[in-house]
Amino acid sequence: MRQIRRRAALTLATLAGIGLAALAGVACGGSPSGAEAGPGASLGPSYEGQGTYYSADGTGNCSFDASPGDLLVAAMNEEQYGNAELCGACVAVQGPRGEVTVRIVDRCPGCKRGDLDLSPQAFERIAPLSAGRVPVAWRLAPCAVDGPIAYKYKEGSNPYWIALQVRNHRVAVASLELRQGERWVPLQRERYNYFVGGEGDGPLLVRVTSTTGVTLEDELPAVNPGAVVQGKAQFP
Repeated sequence: MRQIRRRAALTLATLAGIGLAALAGVACGGSPSGAEAGPGASLGPSYEGQGTYYSADGTGNCSFDASPGDLLVAAMNEEQYGNAELCGACVAVQGPRGEVTVRIVDRCPGCKRGDLDLSPQAFERIAPLSAGRVPVAWRLAPCAVDGPIAYKYKEGSNPYWIALQVRNHRVAVASLELRQGERWVPLQRERYNYFVGGEGDGPLLVRVTSTTGVTLEDELPAVNPGAVVQGKAQFP
């Protein structure tokens, strides 16, 4: 039977019992396990829990746009969603009758640690929809993305309040920094998956670091609320 769940309002919470370096299976500056493998390769330890499904369209607490052409998506359980650290990351999910790689776009307030709430399209890759709830095991995996990473200026951004979201990244994003004078200033990650802070009207120099320790630098044009800007490169 189709699982129906109301999304709870965003609340501030502390990410408990999970470190991004441990989750990715690497130390800061290290190399990811399976870094040279294709999508579905493991980037860290495996987690076990229950898999369910909901009417996913690609939107959710991660603040991504609807993705009708890419509905292999999922909501992460409340605890491991944390402060949006896994938004946009991909996980390879093993179920009773197969495996599917999904992109994290939302959080599941009613799910326990290890649980995933999948789109129907993803769920039916691992079990019949009639099952409703099945045991799953999952691990971080590279996303099968094309082209470089991208940045979105949040609506309402201005030269005195800058909010940026990183998109189209192959692996999870650990941090985003803004060049202010002679130093790099870390932007604060919010639970709705935007990095906020700093000021400037552009061009802006930004530095994004993945959980695998790889750093990319880009120059962004003047602040333009709602605009999406392509970067120059992609995480390996």
